[in-house]
Amino acid sequence: MTETSWTRKDLLALEDLSKEEIELILKTAESFKEVSAREVKKVPALRGKSIANLFFEASTRTRTSFEVAAKRLSADTINFSSSGSSTSKGESLSDTAKNIEAMQVDTIVMRHSSSGSAEYLSKVVKAGVINAGDGIHEHPTQGLLDIFTIKEKKKNITGLKVCLIGDILHSRVARSNIWGLTKLGAKVTVCGPPTLIPRGIEKLGVSVEYDVDKAIKDQDVLNILRIQLERQAGAFFPSIREYAAEYGISVDRMKKAKSDVIIMHPGPINRGVELAAEVADGANSVILEQVTNGIAVRMAVLFLTTMVER
Repeated sequence: MTETSWTRKDLLALEDLSKEEIELILKTAESFKEVSAREVKKVPALRGKSIANLFFEASTRTRTSFEVAAKRLSADTINFSSSGSSTSKGESLSDTAKNIEAMQVDTIVMRHSSSGSAEYLSKVVKAGVINAGDGIHEHPTQGLLDIFTIKEKKKNITGLKVCLIGDILHSRVARSNIWGLTKLGAKVTVCGPPTLIPRGIEKLGVSVEYDVDKAIKDQDVLNILRIQLERQAGAFFPSIREYAAEYGISVDRMKKAKSDVIIMHPGPINRGVELAAEVADGANSVILEQVTNGIAVRMAVLFLTTMVER
């Protein structure tokens, strides 16, 4: 598959992509990662193009990463947040986006609390739309940067054992990882309290384990997910302390894992809850490398989608 084979103006979900399209993004990201190591961290790939970051939810890593990625591609950026904007006065998402598009924006990067919002937006604007997280649906660029990091460390995805641990029910990161990893041939297990594992998730091609000590044995990758208290309307477990004891990845628990297992986390980390500080900062952790790789992956996504003819 060549770069000219990319035909999508939008990146909405990894569920939509073929194995070949995912591999194309990863290959493109490899070439862009080298840019960040240069003294002058910029290429003219998107000179003259405009990227709008439209964030209706709080974000640090993702928003900043997309902004850095756009600037390293020489694109102009517009940063928009819902606080203090016309959306707080009752303006609809469609009208907000169309007004931004009227400024001759080429691509809109959007994060929104409603699942399906990115797909809706892609149907009402001609500009490209990149989903930076929509509710509990998907977070495709996070899934891609996780996969890119795994491939960089383990060389090959096919046959790897990857375990996602934590709040699977509310995690858009988990869904994107599952779709991407299974399409590339990884063996994926999800682990967490029964109340935080979606019913029927096995239909996505994953295994389910509720005992974290059993789950982490023989795994090549442990991707630890944040407990998303802001999305939980009810009590899904007795207490934070009990969750940490039963499912937190501690130094002692790590002794049951393979010596070369890699530890991942999409951030922000609740230290001492889902992940001990010593593990987060330890030799097996690739958490900061995920952040670095996020820029290369988002450069690839911005480049591929923005250069598609409308």
